[in-house]
Amino acid sequence: MDINTTKKLNNGVEIPYLGFGTLRSKDDEETVNAIRWAIEAGYRHIDTAGAYGNEKSVGLGIRQSGIERKKLFVTTKLRKEDMLPGEQMKGFENSLNLLQLDYVDLYLIHWPVEGKTLKSWKALEDIYESKRARAIGVCNFTERHFVELFRNAKITPAVNQIELHPHLSLQSLVAYCEKQGIACEAWSPLGGDGGKLLDDPVLKKIAEKYSKSVAQVILRWDLQKGIITIPKSTHEARIVANANLYDFELSADDMKAIDDLDRDPRRFGRDPNTMCF
Repeated sequence: MDINTTKKLNNGVEIPYLGFGTLRSKDDEETVNAIRWAIEAGYRHIDTAGAYGNEKSVGLGIRQSGIERKKLFVTTKLRKEDMLPGEQMKGFENSLNLLQLDYVDLYLIHWPVEGKTLKSWKALEDIYESKRARAIGVCNFTERHFVELFRNAKITPAVNQIELHPHLSLQSLVAYCEKQGIACEAWSPLGGDGGKLLDDPVLKKIAEKYSKSVAQVILRWDLQKGIITIPKSTHEARIVANANLYDFELSADDMKAIDDLDRDPRRFGRDPNTMCF
């Protein structure tokens, strides 16, 4: 495994396991620089969303990197505000315009929203069939959301992007998605904005053992579990460090010790279990 290692989605499209997230990154020069630094460091998977309000800067950073479009995997997401009949396509077109791209590699429904998700999934299926998204998927879906979606969907989502980290490993949901052929992707893998897991004593002890940072240990844990992961930073040194994951391997005992941190699950974001169709 190296930074170029990919996972094959259920439609055959290859997605890099390691991506670069932009949650809470502003639409400004800081984000433009962060995207450029990430690509220079070897990241080829860039994740943004209409709700983040930074697609213009993400697109500019991609263009300034000078890399060929076909060498990148770009994800964006449908905003809740655009999940109305007739608005879904406008939301997608707006994202393409801001990114200055002809297509995205992955387009996701950002949140399940009561009364709007099923029709929005139909719009994503239309986008996929138009070949302007190479794959489509969802974010923040639980098992019950999928059960409802599968009653009407023609296409099985390729990805479920979820809050996932050592204090919220969602092992039953991950197993369910694997059974359905849906890849799981971790947002906020370091525990929310500011990396709230970095002071965990178990993780710090494991990090010392491997002469790595806690962030590197968490991201390596994701990779060894087959989870796509998208750490975010706007600091060049951290962006580079978060990609330095391929010169060590966590032992089975250390993997279990990290898994066991989920005994008292803790969310740093919203709980999708409170949301329904």
